[in-house]
This record gives sequence, C-alpha cells and structure tokens, in this order.
Amino acid sequence: MRYLVGIDNGGTSVKAAVFDCEGRQLAVSSAPASAAAPVPGYAERDMDELWRINGRVIRNALQQSGVHPEKIAGVSLSGHGKGLYLVDGQGRPVRSGISSTDRRGLDYVQRWKADGTAARVYEKTFQDIVMMQPVTLLAWLRDHEPEVLDRTRYIFAVKDYIRYRLTGQAFAEHTDFSGSNLLNLSTQAYDADLMALFGLEQCLKKLPPLRRSSDTCGFVTPEASAFTGLPSGIPVAAGMFDVDACGIASGLSSTRELCTIAGTWSINELLSPVPITNGTVSLNSIFCIPGYFLIEESSPTSAGNLEWFIDRLPGRGCTGAESVYDQANRQVASVEPGSCGLIFLPFLNGSNEDPLAKGAFVGLTAYHERRHMLRAVYEGVVFSHLTHIKRLLLNRKEPNSIRLSGGAAHSPVWAQMFADALQIPIETTAGKELGCLGAAMAAGIAAGIYAGYPDAIAHTVQITRTFYPRAEYHAVYEDKYEAYRAVIQALNGVWLHID
Repeated sequence: MRYLVGIDNGGTSVKAAVFDCEGRQLAVSSAPASAAAPVPGYAERDMDELWRINGRVIRNALQQSGVHPEKIAGVSLSGHGKGLYLVDGQGRPVRSGISSTDRRGLDYVQRWKADGTAARVYEKTFQDIVMMQPVTLLAWLRDHEPEVLDRTRYIFAVKDYIRYRLTGQAFAEHTDFSGSNLLNLSTQAYDADLMALFGLEQCLKKLPPLRRSSDTCGFVTPEASAFTGLPSGIPVAAGMFDVDACGIASGLSSTRELCTIAGTWSINELLSPVPITNGTVSLNSIFCIPGYFLIEESSPTSAGNLEWFIDRLPGRGCTGAESVYDQANRQVASVEPGSCGLIFLPFLNGSNEDPLAKGAFVGLTAYHERRHMLRAVYEGVVFSHLTHIKRLLLNRKEPNSIRLSGGAAHSPVWAQMFADALQIPIETTAGKELGCLGAAMAAGIAAGIYAGYPDAIAHTVQITRTFYPRAEYHAVYEDKYEAYRAVIQALNGVWLHID
C-alpha cells in the first residue's frame, strides 16, 4: 500500500493529512496560522514562521498516521488564493507575506474602476479586480515599498512558497495565478500588455514558470526531508488553489455539479467549458481539470465570522465533552427560524456588497440572548452564500443538489439551514479536510497512482449525508433573506462615515 500527503495553507490555519489511495484519512495535524494586523486593514504573516508551522504539522501527521515514510508516494499542496508571498534571489522572504483578507489595496481598485483600467483588464482576464489580489498588492508595494520589489526574485501564492521550500524549485500554477488577474485567460499565459495596464511591467520577469496542478514541480530535498519527515526524493506536485482542491475533493468534475465552500471565504463554484463573460459573475479561472474553467462567486464572508464570534464572545462553558462548536450548534438549534428577526451582516473581513461595508448586528433588543446572535451569524453566512449562488444560477439551471464543504459542512444544523434557505438538497462528503484531500489527489496523479482527476474522484469521493430542504421553512427564509437584503440596501452610503 502506498500513501499520499496533502498540505493545506488556509486563511487561518495550516493542515497536513495522510491518506491511503482510497481517500481514507489516516491522520491530520493542524496549527493556527492567523494573519497579524500591524496596521488596521492589513493581514500579514511571517513567512519563516509559516514554514516552521508547515514543518511541524507535516511531522505530526506522519507520526500520527503510523505510516513508514518510505511508503509515502507523493505530496502536494493547496492554499488560499490571492495574497502575496515574495522571495529574493537566495530564496529568503523579502518581507512578511500578505494574506487573503488584507484590505490595503482598496484605493487602487476604486481608481482602476474609475479610470477604465478594470474594464480593459476584464477583456483579458474575465474577472473583477479585488483589493487582496496580487496585482493590487504589487501596485501598493510599488508605490509604498519600492525597495521590496527591487529585491524580489519570485512572486508566489502561499502554496507555491511552501512548495519552493520543499523542493528548492520555483514554479507558479495555473489555478492560483489565473484567479489573480495575473494571466490572460484566452492564451492561459503571462501577458506583458496586461501587466502594463496595472503599471507592473517590472514584475513580469519575477513571475515563475507556470505548471498544471498535477505536474511534478521538483522533489523533496534532503534538507526539507530532515525538517518535515517526508522522504527525500518523492515527487511534489504543483497543487492548486484551495477552491479547486475542495471542489475536486467534493467530486466537482463536470458541468452538472455546483459546490459551496463555507470556510474563511464564501466560495461558490461551477464548471464551464468556456468563461462566462456576461458580467453576472465576478471570477473565471482555469480549473485543475484541463478543458474546464472554474466559475466562481466568492467573498470573505463565511464561517470565519463564527470563529470571531466564539473568540470574542465566548459562552459560559460547554457541557461534558461538548466542544465550543457543539455548544454553538445546540444553541442555534434551540431557536426556531421564524422566532428571531435579528439580522447579521457577515462582513467582518470584507464584503460581497460594498468594499467599505463592516460586520453588523441589526435589530438587537434587550430580549436577545447569545443563542439568538449565534443563529443570526449562521443565517447571515447562509444569506451571503445565497447571494452568490443566485448569481451563478443566472447561467445554468438549478442543480439537483449542492456539495457543501468547509466548516459549515461539519455542522448538521448549519447544513440543514443551507438546504432550507436554498430549497436545494445539500450533500456532504466523507472526510473533513477536503483541501488536503484535493492536494493529495494531485500528488497521486503525479506519482502515477491515478490516471487523472476523474479516476482520483472515483477512488476517493464518497457522499455521506444529504440534507433535504423542508418546505415549511421556505417562506420563513425568503422573508429573512429579503430583510437581509433590505438592511444592506439601507446602509448603502453609510459605510463611508464609519471607520
């Protein structure tokens, strides 16, 4: 028996997991890797510390699995999209990495929209510009820290940086870079004219060679082997954007499926053989399966809001072996959907409505308790996803079901809420760490274990539970969603005056 390792560098944590070739998860190790905010709106990470965290979770996962290292056939990675990780000619970080919830680039996005740059960029990339994309952050560095760009040799996404530390080889990868306004989607290559539109001509030579997700991009070096416990010389596949990883690990492989990922970001995705360029969706990118584009509607408005709530507004203690998440689920379930009109806007880390929008509870009274606020958080996250999904469904018929992954998929209460609000069955799959599994599938292809992603899906993906919509709650959630939209509309123009 041979085994595969998947590593996932997400928005708030780093995870490594060991799988057998049937997708069974033998062990997983996780450690927090939250971004710091040295200035309000910034989100930065010490890149050396990030590498140390990766080394620790890889070692722990291998030890917990009991698998002899010589039986590990390959390794690969997934990671949060957007953000920016820079190294110099010696492979050392040039500055702190910038994570995907950074907001410093807002002025650039607004300027590019106003002067027509965004429209010209769209003709090449088929996507909107957002403030945490590499192009926006590179423009900010050009104007505020030009010495950083002068010292930069390679521009990486987070998983590309970790792969570089594993192999010593510098590569970029299509799924990440095509979702970052760095690639011409028609040619699927770098484009000097595109970089010139951003005023980033100097960065073109700093973009690493491009590879596909399952391509071998080097081998674990002896130094990385000693640091991580991975066997020296095993292949390291390019890996992919975590959106692709969760999608492929949920069975997303054709135009029939629709997937939703409720993690730090609200990710909602489907596949198309061609980009959708009618303006109804915000992002087209290259999918890990050749021949498909990933059509994505996303924003940093999902389950990360619950993490904040639990951290900042802790409960009075859990009962027995109950976790804080079990406690939250129990408290939410104790409130009937129609009995609480409290609205929560899940915009703590950004918004899919207004770039200046903030998180908010609306409708609080002396009657409300923590459990009512928790239900409002759960519902606000669902409503943000619902807004995105409605946009996606302008371009295709309603699916028979939606695959749900991420933090919300581990909560039966939350998954049922998705089903009731969408009035579409919600499916969850075996295994909790789908970002790691998607990466491991890429590693398995590179190692010759799977013939391709459809073969990997056939071997590894199992639907474990389906949550069916309850018709009696249809009108309840329609009314609450209408109230959620009304609050957003009423606050248009207000955010400008709230710092």
